[in-house]
Amino acid sequence: MNDLEREIEYLLLSQKQDWKLAEENYASLANTQTRYFQGDYRTTILQYNPERIRSSCAKIDKTSLRMRPCLFCHRPKEQRSVAYNSMFDILVNPYPIFEEHLTVPLRWHEKQQIKPYYEDMLDIVSDLSDYALFYNGPKCGASAPDHMHFQAGKKYEFPVVRNWLNFSKLMVWESERASIYASDDLLPVCFILASRDKDEAAAAFDLLYDVMPVGPDDYEPMMNLLVWMEDEVWLTCVFPRRELRPSCYYAEGDANILISPATVEMAGLFVAPLEKDFKKVTFADLEKIWKEVSITEEEKNELIRKIEKEV
Repeated sequence: MNDLEREIEYLLLSQKQDWKLAEENYASLANTQTRYFQGDYRTTILQYNPERIRSSCAKIDKTSLRMRPCLFCHRPKEQRSVAYNSMFDILVNPYPIFEEHLTVPLRWHEKQQIKPYYEDMLDIVSDLSDYALFYNGPKCGASAPDHMHFQAGKKYEFPVVRNWLNFSKLMVWESERASIYASDDLLPVCFILASRDKDEAAAAFDLLYDVMPVGPDDYEPMMNLLVWMEDEVWLTCVFPRRELRPSCYYAEGDANILISPATVEMAGLFVAPLEKDFKKVTFADLEKIWKEVSITEEEKNELIRKIEKEV
């Protein structure tokens, strides 16, 4: 265990003891209910977690963001941090999905954007090899799109980390020490970047990023990212998106399911803040959510064609 890992272990322990909000919410994880859906090669998980209602229902329109103080610039006085390099702080997330749930905000106020900070994700998982780091795009599940941040949890909490080797996938691009794979006939659509070299990992990410479409009112492509390390290989799972929320989120009556997908859901762990949804949701419902918020197979194939033209 390195010094940073020890600091974070102490931070988690002390915040769960000394910060009432964190103490109560982490204690409530012991009562979290879980359902498992076994499909082909993978297990998809549904977690009933009432405290995550804030994230699921977060209003991220410009007016709502202007009306509230920034969550990271105006932290509770009880919330302590561990410094990471000259740019980021590591915090305990007081509304956890996992027993070790961290938030990693930029030290200054800047909108959520991944391209300038992707290499920082690689650095952080190098130093915290038991964790996976994830990024929710500003219209892809981020409840604080006004302030650049990542989140982190132990990597084996994410089903995709356990399952990605068994994916049916296509080789899209490779260099001497990096590769880009695309899922083949799989929900949700994803690209896997694998590299033993940090510079080549960044080059592979830039290549994919630059061929992804940007909406007329957006400043970056819609996506979720999950980054982790295995055997000194950086792995990045990129989930391109076309919708913030599925149709069931807005439906009325029995058709309503209050699930707002972010990286955790795209990676196979769905969080249901309402008990009614936890009890009634089927795997077909989860697949429909993936299908509606993910890009289509044709859109994926168009990205592949664009990558091949760049090579």
